[in-house]
Amino acid sequence: MAVSRNFARTIPEGAVVDRWAAPDGWPLRRFHWPAEVAARGSILFQTGRGDVFEKYLESFARWHAAGWTITAFDWRGQGGSGRLTPKANCGHIDDFGTYIDDLRAFAAQWQAETPGPHVVMGHSMGGHLVLRGLAEGAIAPDAAVLVAPMLGVRSALGRLAPPIARVLARLGDPRRPAWKGNEKPYTTETRAHLLTHDPARYADELWWQARDRTLLTGPPSWQWLVAAFRSMAALEARPLESVRTPLLFVVAEADGLVDARAALRIALRLPGGEVLRFGPESAHEILREADPVRDRALAAIDGFLDARAPRR
Repeated sequence: MAVSRNFARTIPEGAVVDRWAAPDGWPLRRFHWPAEVAARGSILFQTGRGDVFEKYLESFARWHAAGWTITAFDWRGQGGSGRLTPKANCGHIDDFGTYIDDLRAFAAQWQAETPGPHVVMGHSMGGHLVLRGLAEGAIAPDAAVLVAPMLGVRSALGRLAPPIARVLARLGDPRRPAWKGNEKPYTTETRAHLLTHDPARYADELWWQARDRTLLTGPPSWQWLVAAFRSMAALEARPLESVRTPLLFVVAEADGLVDARAALRIALRLPGGEVLRFGPESAHEILREADPVRDRALAAIDGFLDARAPRR
């Protein structure tokens, strides 16, 4: 299903961007786009670290045209959902359990107010949190899609990365940025090359950030790193075989940010797990890649949902 690139830089007519209060009162920026045709179901799409939902408007438009109601929110402390550190461009969290608390409350209301079947999708950190939410019973969708899920990270430090992060977090304010610029330290690769081979789609993100500087989230804090390593290790140690939700993993094996091997390893443990793999043709942001990659990923997602979350 072809959808115009014009959607990439426009909040679509009929969509609402507002604020949703988490149980503790924290305002999360929300996107909601009700279906206009016979309801196919509802998708809750959650982005990665430092992301905003505007980056996925092109994919949202495709799914919406097929009859899906589309909802998303910016994670606490990033994008349009405020900051948890005095450094305005630093992404910080105390513990990933805080993200899960927000997801649990938001998804419960979303599922009660939108037509089924209900599908939760997550990119990168969002994929990690969706799988953790399933494992902990925080969410109960009919199906889930994990795109380049952050189940491990690519680091030159290897197994030393978690303990080093813990030490450095204790040496100063753990809310301070862990590094300057780019998506990861100690790399000669440009941020654009790490994310996508499509210059126009990469430029879309910069366009939104120039339009509203509050949407820009830079490097993570040292505490974010500590919390991320802790959450990834704990998630893989859980009895994931008990997760029965149909799951599609969309994995870029040449991903320079997350460890695709971890995603493939975990997918094998899930009774309802299916995998779509890409090679060097795809960087981290698979749904924002060049058309041959993106179209194949979207077609696979469509087929998976038709089989695993059929129209009611």
